[in-house]
Amino acid sequence: MSRMISLLAILVSLAACGGGDGGGGLGSGGGGNNSGSDWQPGVFLDFMTFYARCEAPRGGINPATGDPYPDVQGETLDENNFLRSYTDDTYLWYDEVTDRDPGLYNDPLAYFDLLTTNALTPSGTPKDQFHFTYGSDEWHQLSQSGVTFGYGITWAFISNTPPRKLLIAYTEPNSPATNIPVPLARGADILAIDGVDFEFGNDVDTLNAGLFPGSVGESHTFTVLDLGSATPRDVTLTSASVTSATVQNTQVISTQTGEVGYMTFNDHLATAEQALIDAVNQLNAHNNGAGIDDLVLDLRYNGGGFLDIASELAYMIAGPGPTAGRVFDELSFNDKHPATNPVTGQALAPTPFHTRTQGFSAPANQALPTLDLLRVYVLTGGGTCSASEAIINGLRGVGVEVIQIGSTTCGKPYGFYPTDNCGTTYFTIQFKGANAAGFGDYSDGFSPANASGAGEDVPGCSVADDFTAQLGDPAEGRLAVALAYRDGAACPAASGVAPGILSKASQPLNAVEPVVPKSPWQMNRILRP
Repeated sequence: MSRMISLLAILVSLAACGGGDGGGGLGSGGGGNNSGSDWQPGVFLDFMTFYARCEAPRGGINPATGDPYPDVQGETLDENNFLRSYTDDTYLWYDEVTDRDPGLYNDPLAYFDLLTTNALTPSGTPKDQFHFTYGSDEWHQLSQSGVTFGYGITWAFISNTPPRKLLIAYTEPNSPATNIPVPLARGADILAIDGVDFEFGNDVDTLNAGLFPGSVGESHTFTVLDLGSATPRDVTLTSASVTSATVQNTQVISTQTGEVGYMTFNDHLATAEQALIDAVNQLNAHNNGAGIDDLVLDLRYNGGGFLDIASELAYMIAGPGPTAGRVFDELSFNDKHPATNPVTGQALAPTPFHTRTQGFSAPANQALPTLDLLRVYVLTGGGTCSASEAIINGLRGVGVEVIQIGSTTCGKPYGFYPTDNCGTTYFTIQFKGANAAGFGDYSDGFSPANASGAGEDVPGCSVADDFTAQLGDPAEGRLAVALAYRDGAACPAASGVAPGILSKASQPLNAVEPVVPKSPWQMNRILRP
């Protein structure tokens, strides 16, 4: 996603540009079906015909724009028709979507779920695993300020069916999980929730309610076994608004062969811009300004976000040498829009390596600091997705050596413009990205070279996630292998398997079936008997 993928840009562009195929067929009268929708298969009105016509119009001011909401009274059919026409105009694989009568569905979210391709990747996985929705207010708050509600815990579900196993992947500072006398930390094992055994308990409603509180102020009791402890303890957590610390654990590890920088980068949110600048400045200031010799960038839990922030970080890693005048990511849309962005109405232009701040959370147009490295070690997992994969691909496209330690990434060379309509923000794949070498075919992810699988091979080692050490600990499995590989050691036996499900959100959303989260902010009630 690029800087233009803010809600502000979406609302401005929807008011300024057209879409769809044109033509008639969805007006009043006629239609020849029994749904009352006047649906004619294959005939689409401009999506602006239906934009902001809402069954429950919002009043007041849109925090994304500062203007009054554009909503007017409409009905569910209008909302469905907007989704149908918007999909036909902007969805990357619009010609693979079954055209369904919008009048037969009384829930726009359920209708939207059907507006996808059913095609598969070369490995046989669904081509579109990234089709989801978010409440517009929640999305605005999270994407701009990093605020969500919950406990400040990212869960790692090793198994979501009996015998279940759930560990803490990491925690946020200044959150309910850490603002207790003995803070919770990575590696803690969840044994029970509100008295229900986690491993074999049948009361999954209680388990889900504790894991995914529905509002701020909910209290639930967890029985946990802390890493390294032989004695479980009970911890009562109360859900609260939590601000994500997008960059954590920035440090320099001194080795006999040089100074190695490390940072955990968890989210490409707006707040990450200043946090990344601060981290790079910290690394550059090491050893009286001598800086570092290598960097280990930990993206294992980074599900993506703003593409412009990925471009900024890639430039800060490589510096001006290999990136000057080069393409970071070039977007292409569906064949209806070979030269124009269908959402913004602007002529297509590649995303460069940004050399200056874009104004997300740092003052705009300030020179970015650089590490000037021609090699980077990237720690990855199944949750490494989207903008995180674009960093790998963008650097590889200009000849920067990327060494991958971990497991295969999620496989998302695609992006979307989050689009608000009637209080729901819709995420539907609209473009594909490619690097300066023209490569963007990694729908099965990037894989370390010694891994078995269908991902695009990258030099490095397949290493399982290690929950027996904290992130940034040189003894933690993936970081330890990166340091050893840097010193010439061979890869250990391939072991890189990501946890079955990672949750970076705290509230359940629409579905009730177990699913792998489709974005870093989507999480459903995933436990079942």
